[in-house]
Amino acid sequence: MRITTVRQFRANAAGLLRSEDHILVTQRGRLVGVFFSRPADSLPTEFKRELFSVLSSEVARELNKRRTSGKDVIRDFKSWRKNRRKPRD
Repeated sequence: MRITTVRQFRANAAGLLRSEDHILVTQRGRLVGVFFSRPADSLPTEFKRELFSVLSSEVARELNKRRTSGKDVIRDFKSWRKNRRKPRD
């Protein structure tokens, strides 16, 4: 697994994404992105569970911080989807 900053990732994205390493992207010491190389076989189940747990916690924390519910997110997404399909005049 490789850890890189946003700046380093932006400068070397093509090479980093071609590598076989998983990539954690940080900004000011905080995790902002995760990229997985295409595995020859599936990722270990334990790793998937832990990753899901960490990402779910982060999403929940952000929703709470912004005082947003899951219903608000779904409503906003549906609105965005509906509006992006409208033909432009």
